[in-house]
Amino acid sequence: MAENRSSTVKTDRIEAAWAGRTVALVGLMGAGKSTVGRRLAERLGREFTDSDDEIEKAAGLSVADIFALHGEDEFRRVEHKVLTRLLSGPPHILATGGGAYLNEDTRALMRGRAVTIWLNADLETLWKRVSRRTHRPLLRRPDAKEVLADLFEERRPIYELADITVPSVDGPHSKTVTAIIKALETWTPQPS
Repeated sequence: MAENRSSTVKTDRIEAAWAGRTVALVGLMGAGKSTVGRRLAERLGREFTDSDDEIEKAAGLSVADIFALHGEDEFRRVEHKVLTRLLSGPPHILATGGGAYLNEDTRALMRGRAVTIWLNADLETLWKRVSRRTHRPLLRRPDAKEVLADLFEERRPIYELADITVPSVDGPHSKTVTAIIKALETWTPQPS
């Protein structure tokens, strides 16, 4: 019998592997963290949180406005504070901002309280996804694709530190969700 993709997935292997931990999706803007995260939460019967949405609620400003008015350093400070709060709560599915995992303290926090999953999309897929929208502060420039390519190369070694890497390919997000579930079924925490 075919699996119903919209039904909630409950397996002992998944629960044993990450019980008590949030599943935190990391990766570059356009990797699909929010979209995939919502669908993953639905499939696993978990709550979903987008850290950028929570930052906007806490600050009373959009991410773009925080960058414009206060700069990236202040945004990262607020981001760390919000992620600390989110990771102190019940386990859920968490989509993080593209730069969240770059901060060493934030990365350590995530590694201690979450299973981190790098959604690894190639540059052309990322560009196809982000070029359709104008809300990304780091890409509000005429050379946006070049900036994205530089960020891709600069951040890759840090994203590779995530517990699990799952390709985020162009096409139905359900494929990425299924790949994450399979990876979670076999994931084993590394000793500290």
